[in-house]
Amino acid sequence: MEADELVHLAKRNPNNCRILERLPDLAIDDAWLVSGAVFQTVWNCLTERSPEYGIKDYDIFYHDSSDLSWEAEDRVIKRVTEALSDLCVNVEVRNQARVHLWYEERFGTPYPPLNSAREGMDRFLAPVCMVGLRPDRSGHLEVYAPQGLDDLASLTIRPNGTENFSAERYEEKAKRWQATWPELTVLPAR
Repeated sequence: MEADELVHLAKRNPNNCRILERLPDLAIDDAWLVSGAVFQTVWNCLTERSPEYGIKDYDIFYHDSSDLSWEAEDRVIKRVTEALSDLCVNVEVRNQARVHLWYEERFGTPYPPLNSAREGMDRFLAPVCMVGLRPDRSGHLEVYAPQGLDDLASLTIRPNGTENFSAERYEEKAKRWQATWPELTVLPAR
């Protein structure tokens, strides 16, 4: 799968189109539509399901290190929630500059400070999840897929060997995804 095919398939989901159209107007630093909103839409297209089928939430990652307070992130979350409220979908917004402040308490393993939203995508549990889209200055969509799109095209879930990898969380997510998309091939975490 090439980047242009990914964009074409991801845009078959009208929620993705609306989020990506509005993202520049939200004026959020280093903002990307990431993960399930993208790869699960592609799975749906490849398995001939409705583009919105099974998508739990639409994640937006951004990176703003100018204010690492929860209050600053919450202001962005509220602004995005209001701007996208007509979509009637769950949108989750996370400042990747803050993840190291709460990750260890929540998941039990340390997490280094990140320098960009892309670095947050690099840490997803599986390469198939490591996809993001954002509009560039000319209105075209920029694609980020650091480990390529082969796993996405072949409906394969394999573990990502990042330092914060959790076999338990990987297996939990893979099991949930395979229950929704039984066509998936899941490679073992160990």
